[in-house]
Amino acid sequence: MAQRQADQRDFGSSDVLVDELFATTQRLRAFVDGRLREHGASVSRLRTLRVLARAGEPLRMRDLAELVGNAPRTTTTIVDSLERDGLVERVRHPEDRRAFLLTLTEEGARRHREAEELDRAALATATGTLDPAEREHLRTLLARIRTAVGEGAAADADADV
Repeated sequence: MAQRQADQRDFGSSDVLVDELFATTQRLRAFVDGRLREHGASVSRLRTLRVLARAGEPLRMRDLAELVGNAPRTTTTIVDSLERDGLVERVRHPEDRRAFLLTLTEEGARRHREAEELDRAALATATGTLDPAEREHLRTLLARIRTAVGEGAAADADADV
């Protein structure tokens, strides 16, 4: 295991901070996913249920994929699984005969609420060593990185024109 971790660091980015951000994100996701899997859920399934629950209206598959941030094929696989488990249903689009809309079933809404509680508890455990000031400071630093990347991307796009 130690050799595998050393190998991953050797082939990371050119910035150790970025490597640590990625490693932290991967470990956090694995930690939360493990807690969810103990109850038949997963991070991917929760994200899909969360988007459907918060949408306020049935969604087309392509809209769901965009909102979740997955490739359409990945979203289809997740939705097929959720539908098999009775958590999501496809209904005909009222205006487009070729399209289906996705909605949560009652059981899907219940399981979504349960998974959200598991997610909250796992994340509280994972971040529980940070006091409120440290949490706010970390959020500020991460926001600065996101802003820099956003500004850099916009500047790069402008330079290409």
